Amino acid sequence: MAEFLPEPFRIKVVEPIKQTSREERAHILEVAGYNLFNVPAEEVYIDLLTDSGTGAMSQEQWAGIMLGDESYAGCRNYFHLAETIRSIFGFHYFLPTHQGRGAENILFSVLVKPGQHVPNNMHFDTTMGNILARGGRPSNHVIVTGHDPTAWHPFKGNMDIAALETFIRQVGAENIPLGMITITNNSGGGQPVSMENIRQTAEVYHRYGIPFFIDACRYAENAYFIKQREPGYADKSLLEIAREMFSYADGCTMSAKKDGLVNIGGFLAMNDETLYQKAAQELTLREGFPTYGGLAGRDLEAMARGLWEGLDEAYLRYRIAQTHYLADQLRENGIPIFEPPGGHAVYVDARRFVPHIPAEQFPAQSLCVALYLEGGIRAAEIGGVAFAHRDPETGEWVYPSLELVRLTLPRRVYTQSHLDYVVRILAALWQKRDQVRGLQIVYQTPYLRHFTARFALM
Repeated sequence: MAEFLPEPFRIKVVEPIKQTSREERAHILEVAGYNLFNVPAEEVYIDLLTDSGTGAMSQEQWAGIMLGDESYAGCRNYFHLAETIRSIFGFHYFLPTHQGRGAENILFSVLVKPGQHVPNNMHFDTTMGNILARGGRPSNHVIVTGHDPTAWHPFKGNMDIAALETFIRQVGAENIPLGMITITNNSGGGQPVSMENIRQTAEVYHRYGIPFFIDACRYAENAYFIKQREPGYADKSLLEIAREMFSYADGCTMSAKKDGLVNIGGFLAMNDETLYQKAAQELTLREGFPTYGGLAGRDLEAMARGLWEGLDEAYLRYRIAQTHYLADQLRENGIPIFEPPGGHAVYVDARRFVPHIPAEQFPAQSLCVALYLEGGIRAAEIGGVAFAHRDPETGEWVYPSLELVRLTLPRRVYTQSHLDYVVRILAALWQKRDQVRGLQIVYQTPYLRHFTARFALM
């Protein structure tokens, strides 16, 4: 069993949260169209929807906010952030953006043309959505084990190198404007990618002349797993590991709302000056001047400080232990989870939890709704609502291999007693799981439908 480590911080400011009755939650769900994104945050007791921008910032970050330089161009906080990004990631050029999807939007606007393919181990929702919005075709090539919730592998987010090379040959390298890898693999259980696999992925892309970009949202957690699990890295610092990971890539996109420990912010980085100039033009049109990119100077400063704090080993040791504590408690209550637990979340296997609900009735979304109704807990659906797509040839819906409920832990927010409450509610729901009802979509949008879709109970 994973040890629950004491928090490496003290609590200085608190925010009240309220509990609602089951009757109140039933009404809230009906008004929200059974979509947890539509539920007001004040009506949520434990919010595990995402770890993106939902963490608690440190006293150093809040102090930095008071040093925000709100000059339109060339504010001092930009130069502090530039120094931080060069020191950690090593890329020659970067552009700040309001968050990760802003970086994706800029990158794909410049590089992706209709009909072109973008391979990855597994794209997350906004990455996939931004590619599709440009007429591109995202494809996933995680190792076979990555599709099996019960299998154990130290680096279950690894790219299937043979499958990637076969894919490149099939569609032609000239039809692939860039290739990616996501660390950690959010769509596949928050699983890490090994250094060896990153290196092999880079070698394949570069052999075919394809630029290699890393989706770096949770790079620090990935570095921690490499240090813990990959031979030859136990004695290396997390900074050394991070620098090596990014040395194999041509650039990265990052939502700093994850391992940058901020409430807003992200960036796009690269080594190619020509690409940088094109991206800077696009950024100026859509986000802001290249030295602020849609952010206030104070946000840039909080990001510069948070990126360093995200690499702190004591913090990461606690964070991973907190996740694994939740996983252990769920296992003890017989609840099926995606194994092994990842870094930022525990993923409940909805297919095994509610096997009576077919794919077209969205098992993971149905379980999310039931979890909120039972205990006021908000979780994220990682399944058919977010990732089902129509086959371009047949028009038929293709459902993803995984139907998961992501219990995402905001950074430095919840305590052990909060997690014990989550376990208690899920255990109670497990005992009456056959009562969980499926859903049907009554409204949806062409892209990223899980954010705005509305449902009805079956």
